Amino acid sequence: MDKEQLTQRLKEKKFSDKIVAAFAAVDREKFFPEKLRKFAYDDEAYPLGGGATISQPSTIAFMLTLLEIKDGQKVLEVGSGSGYVLELLSEISGGSEIYGVEIIDSLTESSRKILSSRGNIQIFKALEVLGLPEKKPFDRILVSAAGTEIPRELISQLVDGGIMVCPVYNSIIKAVKTGNKITIQEFPGFVFVPLVTKF
Repeated sequence: MDKEQLTQRLKEKKFSDKIVAAFAAVDREKFFPEKLRKFAYDDEAYPLGGGATISQPSTIAFMLTLLEIKDGQKVLEVGSGSGYVLELLSEISGGSEIYGVEIIDSLTESSRKILSSRGNIQIFKALEVLGLPEKKPFDRILVSAAGTEIPRELISQLVDGGIMVCPVYNSIIKAVKTGNKITIQEFPGFVFVPLVTKF
């Protein structure tokens, strides 16, 4: 599958024009290990090394849809991996501040190099806490690895009215923060690598 075929597939799955346009604008192959680049536009997940993966495009598109991203927002991705989703977020949200946190040193370094021309993206090495509390609050938080429960420490890093999308086991969870109340929607039937929450 090539990029045009992938974007056509996303159109057929009824994703928004804005999300499809982001996938059309971003070159997925530059985030792939060289030996796997011929598979870059397959609608599949692929290994990046160190137990990390680059997620399936249609799954990413679904999670980005749930995030309800607007222009000019402050967005955090936890488990930013290769940086692919960070660039998609930057395409979707004009005038945004995009932050990534990654625990694997090699991916942190390579994604910084790949995205060095994107002045609105900052990538941090994961330290002793989950998320990026020193940069909070965020309008949107995307978690790209699966936990065993909704990570409450990330909820505390959201603005009032903020949205977090995160995998829990084999479901994708959408959590909307309204004051002290969290509204949850669950969408089952997905597979993710595990989220590292103990350092």
